[in-house]
Order: sequence, then structure tokens, then C-alpha cells
Amino acid sequence: MYNWFRNNAARRKEIMAKKIAVYPGSFDPVTFGHLDIIERASKIFDHLVVSVFAHSAKKPLFTVEERVVLLKKALKNNKKVSIECFEGLLVDYLKKKKLQVVIRGLRAISDLEYEFQIAAINRTLYGKVETVFFMPSQRYAYLSSSVVRDIAHFGGDVSKLAPPAVVKAIAAHALKGR
Repeated sequence: MYNWFRNNAARRKEIMAKKIAVYPGSFDPVTFGHLDIIERASKIFDHLVVSVFAHSAKKPLFTVEERVVLLKKALKNNKKVSIECFEGLLVDYLKKKKLQVVIRGLRAISDLEYEFQIAAINRTLYGKVETVFFMPSQRYAYLSSSVVRDIAHFGGDVSKLAPPAVVKAIAAHALKGR
């Protein structure tokens, strides 16, 4: 791998010159684990596009529009981050935006196989894509949106897992009986 990177100066320059990355996900809901990765990635890249997508196989807690609003509230002070949404294949979105770097989080070894497969498929479909993996801070290694949704479903306290706007939105959904 080191030799490939060293011997492909043109490719390396192309990747490093843009310094814009995309962090795609459902973010349903956004958690402190997501925010940890966003904060760290935004220190490395000049700009980070957080892209919310609708996952057709999942029953969402929040609509895509609600997730975008919650992310904007949580990230309002980070000027290096923008929030967008998309439908369809990530590689089509990347091509349309003329972007090539994807950020993904790896919480545990169990994530690696799935994320590696997705990264390989994305590279097959769009040869210019590079996937950069971030491990979350240790305190968030166990955290996922699914865990937050499950705890919230049973009325548990998610205030140590998600930003205040998410906690408030979850409470509002509980009052509506959603």
C-alpha cells in the first residue's frame, strides 16, 4: 500500500488537493459518536459535507428533513461543515458533486467487514473514490443510532448519547405517540 501511494504521485496530489470529504449516513438520530467523527474529520479536511440519506430498508425515527435540521443545530458552530441530503447511490452523489473522499466510522471489528465491502463496491462503481475510516473516541465505541432509538423507545434517558436538540425531538415524538 505504501509503495502504491508513493509511486502514484499524480493520484496522491489529486486526492490531497481537494481536501473536501463527504460523511454519508442516515443519522437517525445523530449521536455524540457521529459528532466526534465530524469534529475530527473537519480538522483534517478543508470542508466536510455531512450527507443525510434516506435508507429505504429502515423505518426512520425522524424524516430526512428533521435529521438535517437536527444536524444543523448540533453543528451550527462548525463553519467547515455543511449539511445536505441525497437519495440513491453514494457514488452517483459523489460524481454529481465532483467529490472523491468518503468518511466512514468504525466502532468495532464487526463494522469492518461491512464497511470494507461497501468501500470496495464504491471503488468498483467509481474508481476515483477513496474511503477514509475513523475510529470513534473510546467513549463512543459502543454508540449507534439504533441503540439511541431502542433506549428512547423504552423511555430511557439518551441525554448522554445525543445532543440536546435530539433529546428534545425524541421527547416530542414520544408525546405524539410516534
